[in-house]
Parts: sequence; C-alpha cells; structure tokens
Amino acid sequence: MDHKHLSQSRGSEHDAVRTRLQRLARLLDDAFALPGGYRIGLDGLIGLVPVAGDIMGALLAVYIIVQARRLGVPLRLQGRMLGNVLLELVVGLIPVLGDVFDFAFKANRRNLQLIEAYLAQQEKQDASVSVWQRIRLPVLGVLLLCALMLLLFL
Repeated sequence: MDHKHLSQSRGSEHDAVRTRLQRLARLLDDAFALPGGYRIGLDGLIGLVPVAGDIMGALLAVYIIVQARRLGVPLRLQGRMLGNVLLELVVGLIPVLGDVFDFAFKANRRNLQLIEAYLAQQEKQDASVSVWQRIRLPVLGVLLLCALMLLLFL
C-alpha cells in the first residue's frame, strides 16, 4: 500500500473515530433541549445520582481521552483533557452546586473541541508538507539545470 492510500485509510479511520466522539459528546453534554435554548446531556443527568453518577460520567469521559490517544493527540493535550474530566468529577461531588456545575461545564464538549483543534492543525501541517513533497523534485531539477547552464556558459 503506498503512502497516499495509507494516508487516506488513516484519514477515514480518523473520520470514523471523530464521528463517534462527536456523537458521544453530544449525547453526554447536549442531548436534550430545555426551554430557553439551553441543552443538557446524560452526563449531567447521571451526575444527579450521588457519587456513583459522577464516577460513571467520568468513566464515559475517559473513553474520549483514550480515543484521542488513538488519534495521536499529544500527552500534554491529553493531560489537559483529563484535567477537565477531573474538575467536573471533583466539583460534581459537591451536592447541588456540583450538579449545576456538571450541567454547565460540559467537559466532554470541551475535550472534543481540543481534539478537533489539534486534528485541524495536524491536517493543515500535513497539507503544507504534501505540497512541498509534490514540488521538491521539479524545483531541485530546475535549480540543478540552472547551475549546469551557468557552469557551461562561464
């Protein structure tokens, strides 16, 4: 399999993972519309169950981080994502205030945005590299030809 096909295969695999993560983050943070346009998700509802609900929500959120690792997200960014999950978990343990925070903070949506931003940056870098890869041989050939012509006419 050549580099182009490998890249396309990896791209379609990444697209499938991204789609799953988008669906999961939406389900956990934004699945249900409330009057006034505000949205809540299963994470906030599960978090209403003291302690066990918060732990279950955190475990679901960790799945997103595991998938981010599969997508090549660097450890530093994974640490930031874990910080979002831990913040939501710890504050979520506080009765009432934690439940309100859990509905508002939306760690899964935040983590998905971090993944998307990283992948967009990587795609941009990959695109610029592939342009150079396409033109480097012709450019080097022209430079070599110009150098030879200079040597012949001097």
